[in-house]
Amino acid sequence: MKPGKDYIGVGVGAMIFNDRGEILMLKRGPKAKNERGCWQIPGGAVDFGETRAGAIVREVKEEIGVDVVVEHELLATDYLIPDEGQHWVTTPFIVRVKEGQIPKIQEPQKHEAMGWFPPDELPNPVAITTKHTLQSYEYHLKHGG
Repeated sequence: MKPGKDYIGVGVGAMIFNDRGEILMLKRGPKAKNERGCWQIPGGAVDFGETRAGAIVREVKEEIGVDVVVEHELLATDYLIPDEGQHWVTTPFIVRVKEGQIPKIQEPQKHEAMGWFPPDELPNPVAITTKHTLQSYEYHLKHGG
């Protein structure tokens, strides 16, 4: 049985900003679990027995090789991918890269490109979950939580 396909999967995402306010995005590669060719923030599935905050710290380290500090949890989002028969519930976090570390793609089979983008100039296409995360982030900015 596979999470997200045979039962609802639990996922996490990381909004990482640089000092210019740009968001770190990864382009999904040919071995990605879903939405290949789309751009999205780092993230992945929560393992059994793992907290969501612990999962995002682990996923960021696995995907881009940096240690992060969780600064804020955003509102969870429903991540439905009808074309791929997948259903996830994802919690996005705002995280900060620990000083002196530089993100680099660690899983080239899953991510074929990486870049920093202004929030109003994101590359296309943007993954469904990242679109939802951006809405959650906008809500956070307007309402403080």
